[in-house]
Amino acid sequence: MTTDTAARASGSILVVGGGISGLTTTLEAAEVGYEVFLVEKNPYLGGRVSQLNQYFPKLCPPTCGLEINFRRIKDNPSIKTFTLAEVVKVSGGPGDYDVEIKLNPRYVNENCTCCGECEKACQIEVDNDFNFGMDKTKGAFLPHEMAMPARYVISPKIIGTEDAKRCLEACKYDAVDLEMEPRTINLKVGAIVWATGWEPYDATKIDNLGFGQYDNIITNMMLERLAAPNGPTKGQIVRPSDNTAPESVAFVQCAGSRDENHLPYCSYICCMASLKHACYIREQYPDAKIYIFYIDLRAPGDRYEKFYKKVKEDENVFFIKGKVAEVSADASGDITVTAENAVTGEKVSQTVNMAVLATGMQPSAALNKLPADLKYTDDGFIINDYAAGGMFACGCAAQPADVVSSNQNATGMALKAIQTLVKR
Repeated sequence: MTTDTAARASGSILVVGGGISGLTTTLEAAEVGYEVFLVEKNPYLGGRVSQLNQYFPKLCPPTCGLEINFRRIKDNPSIKTFTLAEVVKVSGGPGDYDVEIKLNPRYVNENCTCCGECEKACQIEVDNDFNFGMDKTKGAFLPHEMAMPARYVISPKIIGTEDAKRCLEACKYDAVDLEMEPRTINLKVGAIVWATGWEPYDATKIDNLGFGQYDNIITNMMLERLAAPNGPTKGQIVRPSDNTAPESVAFVQCAGSRDENHLPYCSYICCMASLKHACYIREQYPDAKIYIFYIDLRAPGDRYEKFYKKVKEDENVFFIKGKVAEVSADASGDITVTAENAVTGEKVSQTVNMAVLATGMQPSAALNKLPADLKYTDDGFIINDYAAGGMFACGCAAQPADVVSSNQNATGMALKAIQTLVKR
């Protein structure tokens, strides 16, 4: 591993995380004249939003907002981005931080034109993480069609194989570099904004809901990818077991949320996500029946409340107030959801073609603590210490939030970072 030193004036800002919050923080700070370093662990920017089919409030595709932000980043010389990168160490204090960053090899350099010849030459397939493992991708791949940077990635899993050599030989632009190694760089910055985002809660930990045991039980983010035109089924929502059109679908709300054994808090987005997903299904299958099992439904704000009322008027969408006790499957792959109806007190069961678990939002920092002197809630959200200044968390690193709230919060944290620099 090599180390590069990139000393910068402490008037710079480091943003950790290239999702919608990190992009917004970066642009807000850079477009008023500050130098910003943006670090992202994935080989592309865009975070969870890039995996969505549509997002609130306008139900537009991620290209709607991300394309504009990517253009603004490309056009701004004050922004330096690092993908496949992770912060290893932070030392110093407000106005004067020393940060060590590890850059992992992409095995493809800036010469890449996205011609795709390396992908054609590659024979080995690996799990497609972008689609939550619902399909495969070649060992040489473009993360998704709108990836920024627009550059292929060679999976570490094929390095040292004949396939890697095939990729090298297929490239006409000397873009494939199989000799790349991890290296570190050192940055000096005056403020740090942690926009490290969230992970879908691991549904395999919820024993009674059947995820991982039965093919036709998926999570809300998996459904989002199924509905997306660039997803594993090109936008067609089908049963995973046999790729047939579902005639009935059940949604299990608070799957792992508001549960002292899992995530004790409300994840904020799950109710609206399921209502949106019900619309996806009804648009594709006008006769499909939708059953939503819920503890209580939360539609924060007037616009979301109106959306809820619109879905509620659909005669093929049924709301059952009750906590789901069990999800099982029969030999045909159909799923039976069993709950206690909170209104009547009766035990109710509903058999459907497939079920969707509305899994909660867990901060990434809860799974991997960050290498800095930060304070956390018991659930892993970063607590902002405004009095100390210097380092701030935004978006879902600080609390569960939707895209609009994350953007608003990120703008505020950009200002807090700037204020740290101005005070010094």
